[in-house]
Amino acid sequence: MTTFDPAVSEPAQIRRAGVDLSGVMSVLSKHLYSTPMVALRELVQNAHDSILRRRQEQPDWQGPSRIEVIGNSAQNTVRIIDTGAGLTESEIHEFLATVGVSYTRGLRQENPDDSGLIGMFGLGFLSAFVLAKRVTVRTTSYQTPELGFVYVSSNAEQYSVSPMPARPVGTEILLELQDDFGPLTRTAHLREILGRYCVLLREPIYVGEEAQPINPAPPPWRDQSALALPPPLQQRRNLEFAARFEHNFEPICCMPVQPEGASDAIGLLWVQDGGTYGTTDNRNLSVFLRGMLLDDDARDLLPPWAGFIGGVIESSRLTPTASREDLQRDSHYNAIQHALGEALVAGLLALSKSQPQAWRRVLARHNEALLGACLCDERLFALLMDSVKVPTSQGDLPTRELLFKGALYVILDNESGFEEMLFRAMGAPVALGNRYAVVPFLRRWAEARKVRLIELGTEQGNRQLFQLADLDEQSRQWLHEHLAHEERLVAARFSPAELPLVVVPDHEAQLKQRLEQDQNDKRVSTSALRLARQFTQTVDSTYLTRLYLNLDNPAIQALIQAVGVGNPQSVDAARLLKAFKVIIAGQGNAPAAPSLNQALIDLAGAVQRLLDK
Repeated sequence: MTTFDPAVSEPAQIRRAGVDLSGVMSVLSKHLYSTPMVALRELVQNAHDSILRRRQEQPDWQGPSRIEVIGNSAQNTVRIIDTGAGLTESEIHEFLATVGVSYTRGLRQENPDDSGLIGMFGLGFLSAFVLAKRVTVRTTSYQTPELGFVYVSSNAEQYSVSPMPARPVGTEILLELQDDFGPLTRTAHLREILGRYCVLLREPIYVGEEAQPINPAPPPWRDQSALALPPPLQQRRNLEFAARFEHNFEPICCMPVQPEGASDAIGLLWVQDGGTYGTTDNRNLSVFLRGMLLDDDARDLLPPWAGFIGGVIESSRLTPTASREDLQRDSHYNAIQHALGEALVAGLLALSKSQPQAWRRVLARHNEALLGACLCDERLFALLMDSVKVPTSQGDLPTRELLFKGALYVILDNESGFEEMLFRAMGAPVALGNRYAVVPFLRRWAEARKVRLIELGTEQGNRQLFQLADLDEQSRQWLHEHLAHEERLVAARFSPAELPLVVVPDHEAQLKQRLEQDQNDKRVSTSALRLARQFTQTVDSTYLTRLYLNLDNPAIQALIQAVGVGNPQSVDAARLLKAFKVIIAGQGNAPAAPSLNQALIDLAGAVQRLLDK
């Protein structure tokens, strides 16, 4: 048998991988970008970088700098013209016609400080072939102002370069559009697209014959004159800017973002108008990379709890994907994500002190979202714990107004309605624990204020509310038979004495039953099931609800006495109480809830029999 000995074998021949140029060009030019409109952004970005390159390499150039985008509907063309550095013939071959080679990337490597240059991958020019059936580039370089060259290509794979009479230094790109993209020739459409992508670029961009550029003013954080304004005028300026990016809501107030630590992000965050719920996610963040819009849905850079926040930031350190439509999740991304969270917390803290009217609007609009937000940051909890309101049986109230006899009370769910009725009878509010963030917020609030939190429906909570009482076994069995409906009957004493009985769901028994069902359905992992069972293993799940009889109530006392002496009217009296039990539940959804219709029938029948006797 022959064995292979790598020690004596001939070295494998190194081969160069083949490239299907046609396939590569098709992928890059047609499938790299999510929308063809990005092509206009890429070509304007190239024009912008060309102007910055000229400034860097030709220090004595005084401008004017200018980018023009002109559509012609009759000819179905779009032209992009710039006064940048232009291209020599060798640069056309090396940079324009070579995929993956970027002149601006080399300039940035030479000057690692922020030069404002955007280009990175050497792919942007290919986007022209997403829109155009033929691309013509006429250019004259500042290095050879007496020479001009024209590049022509229909597919980016083959091209021609020819000399032409010199034009003014700079470049003109002519896109002969495919038929599907005819609407791009309209000035209004061009202005809308470029106004979205290029509004923060520093070089002026003109669309059509319009006299004003689409980016006439710098953003507030770059505008030194705006920074010198009094605070009210600064706020107005910031709100006007924010309104250009917040399309669905009115900004209420703005908060600045400043470079911090490893983050170079600068910009504005704002609070949206319009009410939100705890799970609402209207986060709206636009990210500009050196002035060019990179991502207008970068919501993941904002904290998850900030579902009512919008913003605009710009950065030079974020790393784009090749299409420049998304961000790489690297250390710079994480640093900016952290910095935005800090800026938001600091902004809310400052807002509560400096703009009380706006702060009241924020609290009114986003109370439930803020209830959850303050659980995510100790500083927010300290700020909001006495400002946000908790949903209760008496409406939304500040937590301090829930205190009753030195404790807070919360219903873990309101399916049965009995606990709410109990507290209504006592004239005290009870928090609705099935609402977003209520229970963990109240637990933290109770701990901070050193008060008791009684969670109704748990063994511990019920012990604090209902004082267990003795009842002889014969009476207990009779009352269970005539009053209970798949409920565990418990004799107790509780306030108010006027309330004869109350039914409280046993949430621990319900949890145990759900775990058993989940085990049967294989919906819970073995480890999670084991942890949950450590809590429920001693729980008796025979009954999912408890019927507490109030032995301080005169009606219950009279019924027990009548049962003891064998009064035949005891049965009708019990039917009345049982009907009362069902009716005050409001036809809730408690487990095994009896029929309201049957309760009404029993009520009428019991009254008739009592009157007939």
